[in-house]
Amino acid sequence: MRKPGGPQRPRRKKIPATRSDVDTALAWLERHGTRRDRENLTRFGITATKAFGVSMANIQRLAKTIGRDHDLAAALWQTGWYEARLLTAFVDEPARVTPRQMDRWCRDFDNWGICDTLAFHLFDRTGFAWAKVDAWHDRREEFVRRAAFALLASLALHDKQSGDDAFLHGLELVERAAIDERNFVKKGVSWALRVIGRRNTALNAAAIMTARRLSRSSNAAARWIASGAVKELTSAMVKRQLAARTQKA
Repeated sequence: MRKPGGPQRPRRKKIPATRSDVDTALAWLERHGTRRDRENLTRFGITATKAFGVSMANIQRLAKTIGRDHDLAAALWQTGWYEARLLTAFVDEPARVTPRQMDRWCRDFDNWGICDTLAFHLFDRTGFAWAKVDAWHDRREEFVRRAAFALLASLALHDKQSGDDAFLHGLELVERAAIDERNFVKKGVSWALRVIGRRNTALNAAAIMTARRLSRSSNAAARWIASGAVKELTSAMVKRQLAARTQKA
């Protein structure tokens, strides 16, 4: 890995990552850690036993100097450092990520920051994203289940190829998981429901119907999810956005 510094053009490495590559990245992260960013982890509900306290902007800055490197990403993940694992989302090569790797890393998720960053910047760019939504949506582990819905939300934002049927299936999974009262699961489910409902007018209507059914549930988590979704998806702002998108299409 090149020594981080000024802007450098990313290149694909031709040799496997070495211990010195990992050490160089960790040293850079340590130098850029701040007390304020460490305190922000606690403030935002992120638990990390090994953390330098590095802002996301600086993590992305480091990633740009490294470029894409699948082997280095694997080595960084093994360190267990919070910021090193965040870095993998921007360094790993989506085409080389395997289903087994996704399962293995997902089992390591121990906070929403790692979960959502990997879903939003890496996993949703693989060819296995939809399969993992199906595989993880009913798992017992809190952050594995959250990962399914963080990934579903990311697909709703980034997947330009899938049709409405895929997201209608996603709404079925949302409705099934909405009774899970664990904080990080219900927030992931809420995110997926709201983002699917902002994708187009047909999915907006379907998401509102889903939310209104949830609003009649005896389950407190389902009603909480419904309340936020109905308010957002029926708002004048969302309706304007959808109308403008329809007109543009």
